[in-house]
Amino acid sequence: MITLDKIEKTFNKGTVTALKDISFSVEKAELFGLIGPDGAGKTTLFRILTTLLLADEGTATVNDFDVVKDYKKIRSCVGYMPGKFSLYQDLTIEENLNFFATVFGTTIKANYDLIKDIYQQIEPFKDRRAGQLSGGMKQKLGLCCALIHKPVVLFLDEPTTGVDVVSRREFWEMLKKLKGQGITILVSTPYMDEANLCDRIALLQKGQVLSIDTPAKIIQSYPDKLFAITSSDIFKSLQDTRTYPGIASVFTFGDTLHATFTGSSEKGILAFLHDKGHPDASLETITPGIEDCFIHLLKN
Repeated sequence: MITLDKIEKTFNKGTVTALKDISFSVEKAELFGLIGPDGAGKTTLFRILTTLLLADEGTATVNDFDVVKDYKKIRSCVGYMPGKFSLYQDLTIEENLNFFATVFGTTIKANYDLIKDIYQQIEPFKDRRAGQLSGGMKQKLGLCCALIHKPVVLFLDEPTTGVDVVSRREFWEMLKKLKGQGITILVSTPYMDEANLCDRIALLQKGQVLSIDTPAKIIQSYPDKLFAITSSDIFKSLQDTRTYPGIASVFTFGDTLHATFTGSSEKGILAFLHDKGHPDASLETITPGIEDCFIHLLKN
């Protein structure tokens, strides 16, 4: 449903590289995630695929339509929810939805079954102006407007950024249901924990793809034995662990440290930390997460 072949994009007369040699494909009814921090190139890639921006090099198709030659056909068969709330703030929920349905030559009634589960959550507030909605309700309205013309491909650019945890969880449940209805979904997010909710993911950094695979296989490819270090003074223990002769890498993860060691030198880390004034320091072997894999790929 989506193909990209050696897509490249620069800004400021070629001095800033936004995308470099991006190639991958997304299958029908697949939930594919673009995972990366701000500035990784996610939004630029979305704008190219939704025909809002031209690539400098490479080719791309959406639903077998070329993003340059067939841009009008693509715009009629995709739904796009940009990262920034872009609906009309002075229109009500119902007015926004009716407007977007009219633009695509359809009605709310015609495709109500597709948005029913989402719309029912905001329908009690249908006369409230969009600018007065909470983040979670804006998110649901934006998704309804992106779906109202029954698209075959749905582009969601960081849809859960700035939204509370409960709304984030509800949103991903909605995406699973849409996927079950045969809609292909490309979603971007800076939240590494959301990567595990996708069928496949592409890890992006500075416009380049670091890895593409299922979340499980990316985690399986982590090459080192990973340990968690805990202590009452996590910042001081981080500084001290960095000076340990056998340390390979160490980063903070919440209230713990994730560390890898050269050889079997992890055996001496607790004694080292105790000598440094961390008598309560502890060590355990853990399974890496997507964020651990992302950091590892950045180093290599």
